[in-house]
Amino acid sequence: MRTLATIIGTLAILSTAALAQPKGKAAGNGGNANAKVKVYDFSGDTIEGDLIKPEGTTVDARDFSKHSSLIRIRKDFIAEILKSAEDL
Repeated sequence: MRTLATIIGTLAILSTAALAQPKGKAAGNGGNANAKVKVYDFSGDTIEGDLIKPEGTTVDARDFSKHSSLIRIRKDFIAEILKSAEDL
């Protein structure tokens, strides 16, 4: 049942994407066969400004303290497993 719902959902998503695409030769230029090409030239424009940098020294983050591991290896674990098996 779950795989059937997954397949139906996938087909629904893929079919909506296919319907949204324009058809025919006009697909390359936005759907209008008589569209003109527009070219924008920004070569004559100059942009002036200053680079703003922070003043002062950098601050390093403090180191985190080192702790021992909180995981303790139990030496009597195998004995407890055998004891629980005997109770069965």
